[in-house]
Amino acid sequence: MISIIRKFLELIRFSHTIFALPFALLAAGMAWFTNFHPEVSAVPTVAFRWWDFLGILLCMVFARSAAMAFNRLVDRKIDAKNPRTAMRHLPAGKLSVRQVACFTVVCVVGFIASTALFLPYNPLPFCASVPVLLFLMGYSLAKRFTNYVHFWLGTALMLAPIAAWVALRGEVLINNAMLWLAGKPLTITLAETSAVILAVAVCFWSAGFDIIYATMDADFDKEAGVHSIPGRFGIQNALRIAAVCHLFVPLPLLLLGFVFSPFGTIWFVGVGMIAALLLFEHGIAKTDDPQRINVAFFNVNSIISVTLLGIGALEMFLNW
Repeated sequence: MISIIRKFLELIRFSHTIFALPFALLAAGMAWFTNFHPEVSAVPTVAFRWWDFLGILLCMVFARSAAMAFNRLVDRKIDAKNPRTAMRHLPAGKLSVRQVACFTVVCVVGFIASTALFLPYNPLPFCASVPVLLFLMGYSLAKRFTNYVHFWLGTALMLAPIAAWVALRGEVLINNAMLWLAGKPLTITLAETSAVILAVAVCFWSAGFDIIYATMDADFDKEAGVHSIPGRFGIQNALRIAAVCHLFVPLPLLLLGFVFSPFGTIWFVGVGMIAALLLFEHGIAKTDDPQRINVAFFNVNSIISVTLLGIGALEMFLNW
């Protein structure tokens, strides 16, 4: 049983959950902060509740696990032809199609059930659970018809902070929808855009690092007809596109420092650190060395996500 569990965790690259989870937790912290500080938002909702925190954690884990397992299912034949991925669990026979399919269904059910933790005061997560999950799983099919599949991944990851904010501030959105339908003035403040601004940074950041990662399969993608930016435009042009994506990451983060009032000097210093890490990532992403690309993909990006969560949490703690 332990061996099977380990194989499933390896199948979905469970350690890579650290990419999106910190952004969901940061958005959640920002949402909770607004409930105790009327100067940030004049529309408080609910205070911290442990089942909200549990719901965010479970939703993140189950959603990503379902999407990754589905990806391995639909890509198993492509993975078998690619020398880099031929030893993955399905092509190598370490797990059966039936096992992975069952695991995917369990994760799908687990995600939908986890959104029920926000009921009855906030029905939005439960109502949006199936459409969101379908979009996340759609990334696995996008490489079959668009070279810009990396931006599908970026959009999928940007849902993490937005979903966390909606889960905790959904009442504000519902109330404003009712006010809009009634033709009355809305009560949304500039602070309510914080999660969207953070999400824009996440989108460009994740699209950029996915392009870097895809350079390892550029030749295979071109030969096999798999759509990707490296396969379509070549490795060097792909790295330039990734660099442009990462140029746009610090801009929304800097804007967030002005929109969300608790953020100040520490946040801006942290954004400078993020920019330096992105430069470092591109400096070590040598296309002729897969090991360096793996370092750029996992190690550096893990530091970026955790660092941003850390400086944001520190700023809110100091201004509590």
